[in-house]
Amino acid sequence: MAHRPNHGISSRKLPRQARSNELVNAILQAAVQVLAQEGAQRFTTARVAERAGVSVGSLYQYFPNKAAILFRLQSDEWRQTSNLLGEVLGDETRPPLDRLRSLVHAFIRSECEEAAVRVALNDAAPLYRDAPEAQEARGAADAIIDQFMREALPDASDAIRTMAADLIMTTMSTAGKEFSEAAHDENEISAFADAMADMFCAYLRSLK
Repeated sequence: MAHRPNHGISSRKLPRQARSNELVNAILQAAVQVLAQEGAQRFTTARVAERAGVSVGSLYQYFPNKAAILFRLQSDEWRQTSNLLGEVLGDETRPPLDRLRSLVHAFIRSECEEAAVRVALNDAAPLYRDAPEAQEARGAADAIIDQFMREALPDASDAIRTMAADLIMTTMSTAGKEFSEAAHDENEISAFADAMADMFCAYLRSLK
C-alpha cells in the first residue's frame, strides 16, 4: 500500500514562555519513551499525553497530530547529526580521511546508544518523509557533506563526489542501523567502526 505524504507536520505554535517550553519538553520526552517502548505502530498522541501527564488538548496546542511529534523528534535527530557532521567534517586542521574515520566512530556509537528510538523513527518515516519540511531539514547535512567531498576529492568531478557521498552516507546509515539492532560491547562497536572506516578510506583513495 502506498503511503501518502502528510503535509500537516509543522508544530501549531512555538512555546514563548518558560512554562510552555517545559510543557513541550515534557511531551517530547514522553514521546521518546513511548516510541522506544511501544514502537511506531502503537505510537499515539493519547499515549504520549498520558505519559507526559498532560491532557490531549494541551498536546494539540503544539502538535496537531502524531506525525508532527514524530517529525519533531526526527528533526531533532537530524539536527544532532548535522551538528556532528559540521563539528567533525568541518575541522580543517585535520586531514579529510582522519575526519571521516572519526565521523564513522561517532556515528556508529550514537546509533548504538539510541537504537530503539532511531529504529522506531525509521519505521515511522512514511508519515513525514515526503513533506516539504522533511526535505528542508535534510538540506543542512547535505551541504556539509558536499563541502567535505570537495576537500577530500578536489580533482574529482561533481558526479563522482556526489556518488561517493551518497554511497558513504547510505552505507553508514543502513549498516549502522542494522548493527545497532543487537547489543554490542565497546570493543565490538570500535571494531565495526574501524572496519567501515577502512572501507570508506580505501574507496576515497581509489577515486583520487
